[in-house]
Amino acid sequence: MMKNIVLILALTTVSFIQGQVYAGKGDQKFQVGANIQDEATGISASFDYGLGENISVGVQSSYALGVDSRLDANFGDRFDLKARFNANLGNVINIDENLDLYPGLSLSLNNFGGHLGARYFFSDGFGVFTEASFPLA
Repeated sequence: MMKNIVLILALTTVSFIQGQVYAGKGDQKFQVGANIQDEATGISASFDYGLGENISVGVQSSYALGVDSRLDANFGDRFDLKARFNANLGNVINIDENLDLYPGLSLSLNNFGGHLGARYFFSDGFGVFTEASFPLA
C-alpha cells in the first residue's frame, strides 16, 4: 500500500515550466518535487537550460527532510547538489506533443549517476514530472 502511495505522489509532482515540452536551444525548465528514497523523504528542485535541439544542461538540489531514525544523518548527508546533462527525446520519439522523455547523467557532491525522467504538460507552463535517479560511481 505504501509503495502505491509513493508512486502516486511521484507521478503527480507539480512542475513549474515555461513553455511546452522541450523547445530546444534557450529553453528553460524549472521543477519542484518530492524526493522519495528507501529511508528518507525530502524536497528536490531542478533547472534545465537548452543548449541545442535535444540537449540540455542544468542543476538539481535536494534535501532530505524525513530521515529514518536508525540513520545518523548530518547536513552533508541530507543535502545534495548536482550538475546534470539531459538528452530530451520528446520530439524524437513523438509519442505525444505534450510529453518529454529525458535520460541523462549527473555529477553531484556525493556521486556520479544517471537519471531517467518524463514531463507531461497540461497547459502552457503547468505539468507533472517523474524522475528516477541512480548512482553509477
